[in-house]
Amino acid sequence: MLTQRTWSVRTRLTLIAVAVAVLAGLVLTVAATLSLYSLADVYQARQTGDVVLKTIELTVHGNPPAELREESLVGIQVLDPAGRVVSSTPGLRGAPRMAEFTPPPGSVRSSMETCSIPRFSGRCVVVVAFRIHRPDGDWIIYSAADVVPWYVHPGLFTVIVGTYLLLVVLAGLGVYHTATRVLAPVNAIRDELAEITATDLGRRVPVPPAWDEIRRLALTINATLDRLEAAVEQQRRFASDASHDLRSPLTAMRAQVEEALHYPQDTDWKGKAREMLTSLDRLQAIVSDLLMLARLDSGAPAARGPVDLRDLCEEELGRRRRRVEVVRELEPGVTVAGNRLQLTRLLTNLLDNAERHAASRITVSLAAREGTAVLEVLDDGAGIARDQREVVFHRFARLDASRNRDAGGTGLGLPIAREIAQAHGGTLTLEDSAQGARFVLRLPLNR
Repeated sequence: MLTQRTWSVRTRLTLIAVAVAVLAGLVLTVAATLSLYSLADVYQARQTGDVVLKTIELTVHGNPPAELREESLVGIQVLDPAGRVVSSTPGLRGAPRMAEFTPPPGSVRSSMETCSIPRFSGRCVVVVAFRIHRPDGDWIIYSAADVVPWYVHPGLFTVIVGTYLLLVVLAGLGVYHTATRVLAPVNAIRDELAEITATDLGRRVPVPPAWDEIRRLALTINATLDRLEAAVEQQRRFASDASHDLRSPLTAMRAQVEEALHYPQDTDWKGKAREMLTSLDRLQAIVSDLLMLARLDSGAPAARGPVDLRDLCEEELGRRRRRVEVVRELEPGVTVAGNRLQLTRLLTNLLDNAERHAASRITVSLAAREGTAVLEVLDDGAGIARDQREVVFHRFARLDASRNRDAGGTGLGLPIAREIAQAHGGTLTLEDSAQGARFVLRLPLNR
């Protein structure tokens, strides 16, 4: 069943245009008909008046001729004071008076509309009676003219209605054609988008040359496809890297178990268990980081409150001994609004990363600058090339051997740290330093 919900935009626009044209045309047709009717009525009254004035002039200056020559009216009769018809137009010769009414006392003119005069074959006419004062008494002149119909004239009304219907049809066809042309790029975009989603995310929808809403729609769709392609590629790369990183400890454990089963008498089971525990620890760390990223990606809300970053840094730095010297430059009273557990994880990841790559020292500094808490973690290691500074924040990113995750990380610590920073309305970047890598965390201060 075809309902309004299934109509296309083109159909709806055409129906709306036709409805508007019908209403507007109807109003204009009525207005034009009424105006023409008024003009025709005025014109006929003026014409009747001109004709009757001639007859009145003849009556005032003497007796009018028995036959009046006037073809513009249906008929004229002149009655003497005795009520006898003394003069008339040819069509009323020998006919009785056409009306019995006369102008009321004190008036010289009155009129009525009638359709019952026998000589007029049922035609509806307007009869006007005029009183003429003469010394011998009051004379009456009757004039009859056709009633102007509301449609004025059949031919004229046909032209008006025909023009009205033609304009309605032209409006409908024009809107239908225009909508078809306007929606053609949309249909092309839709078809292309359907093929893109089914075949190749590298394709893009066509961009119309006109600078209009459809062009902006196409540009927005292409930008969305760019982001979608990048996200899919990142997801594919992430899945590939994650499967490789998860496979490595599993493969190591499998090899250790198979070796122990082949040579059970020569196997140091305690040592083998310790080796497997190392692989399990790595596997557990990767799974834990993946779960953390999944929670951050989902945008699940976490409880927040005021967090003193100085206390947080002191607590984390004092939790365990580091293999390198840690220099602290912590300004007191730097408080942000956030989730303490997540911020602790962020700081831990930065410190663990710095410790893995530091030569002998880590510097942790904290300060408040222009409404922003700035936390810096600097190591004195080999540093990171400028063109690799964003790569380290990619999940399972691989750099050169001096700073890759094989040094002890999972390849997810820095991506997790950046996700936490962004979830708190802040940023985590890798910036210039004289030596080593300098990670800078900026968070809005708690107001």
